[in-house]
Amino acid sequence: MSTIAAISTPNAAGGIGIVKISGPDALSVADSVFAAAGSKKLSDLPGYSVRFGRIHDAEDILDQAVAIVYRAPKSYTGEDVVELQCHGGLYLMQQVLRLCLKNGAVTAEPGEFTKRAFLNGKMDLTEAESVMTLISAHGRQAADAAFGVLSGSLSNEINEIKSTFISAAAHMSAWVDYPDDEIPELDFDSLKKEFIEAKEKLLTLIKNFDAGQAIIEGVPTVIVGKPNVGKSTLMNLLLGRERSIVTDVAGTTRDVVEETARIGNVVLRLSDTAGIRESDDVVESIGIEYAKTKLSHSSLVLAVIDGSRELDEEDIAILNACKGKPSICILNKTDLGKVIKEEDVSPFVEKILSISAKEHDSFDVLREALESILGTADFDSSASMLINERQLCCCEKCVACVDEAINAIDLGLTMDAVNVSVDAAIEPLLELTGERVSDAVVSEVFSKFCVGK
Repeated sequence: MSTIAAISTPNAAGGIGIVKISGPDALSVADSVFAAAGSKKLSDLPGYSVRFGRIHDAEDILDQAVAIVYRAPKSYTGEDVVELQCHGGLYLMQQVLRLCLKNGAVTAEPGEFTKRAFLNGKMDLTEAESVMTLISAHGRQAADAAFGVLSGSLSNEINEIKSTFISAAAHMSAWVDYPDDEIPELDFDSLKKEFIEAKEKLLTLIKNFDAGQAIIEGVPTVIVGKPNVGKSTLMNLLLGRERSIVTDVAGTTRDVVEETARIGNVVLRLSDTAGIRESDDVVESIGIEYAKTKLSHSSLVLAVIDGSRELDEEDIAILNACKGKPSICILNKTDLGKVIKEEDVSPFVEKILSISAKEHDSFDVLREALESILGTADFDSSASMLINERQLCCCEKCVACVDEAINAIDLGLTMDAVNVSVDAAIEPLLELTGERVSDAVVSEVFSKFCVGK
């Protein structure tokens, strides 16, 4: 196993910068570039030791620094680890890293420190995946949810479900393989009840996935409507500041304006689009096509309609495009009176709000509607949750196999037939936690990490 090194702090100037070294030669590499105040080398120190000293290249002193020593297996990676904490200049950090590479370390790949922690049994795959989720968390609830997974909440839930299937599979295999021994036959009614309870736990995880993603990743949200219905005013209301240009001239917004807004406990990745209408203006037409593309690919649609005017064909076309997507119809400009009835638009969208986007009181109404439609109003960040599509797919595969096992019991099939489905249900759970997972999946998981983590 090679010894790796990387800068573990952001690529920006700061008060402190950290170069992390991990591997069998971490201490000798660190001793080659760091001279502690006093006579002891880092390689002579026990784990959890800290020394002040200097970073040097032969006779040249590069910087003052603090070195922290972690001894295997009691480190993040499970290997010998040294962290060199220097002053956080960009040039300085690059020079310290180059010294480490010059003295025997190799450049760490993205996520390689956490990958080694996983391979060395310091954490399972769900906990490893939560590391980047915690780093990229947009707010308190997202951070709490990611930390819960890092602390083992999801692993514990999956292990409990998995143990139900493993116990049943072992009992069935023993009964089939050793018919002459006095092994009690399983009661299929009790077995079916256990399978249904395990399935319900998996379905709860699956059901809460979208709400969890809304909290953790944010929601791609598009604001659409005809020109001059108040889309940009709504964008500014959600952001709490002037970002989109607001005028009485139709067609002011010609491109997609993108921003991120926190609404209650949800992060919206907002796109304010050009007004959708028929246009002979070449530039405006390009913006309209962008708007239509954004509408088709977004996870949430805010369709803005001028509530003070009758619906026309362009309004209906926009509302038709909302069908089948999480969507809120915002009947805007209620300060000018309300002509459109809610039953006129209810067949097209999930929720309807009548507001004036110019009034700040409308923000709370929007927040409540957003939390309701996204299922985040009562989000419990302490509960176990799935944090990515890989984990979701594993749970869905398991549920399908459990359904097969339950169906086999209902049909009165042999215990062998039931056991085949139970064994199949165990496999995706082992993949989820990383106990039985391909190298390709592991490489894909950690390729999404930043270098230095």
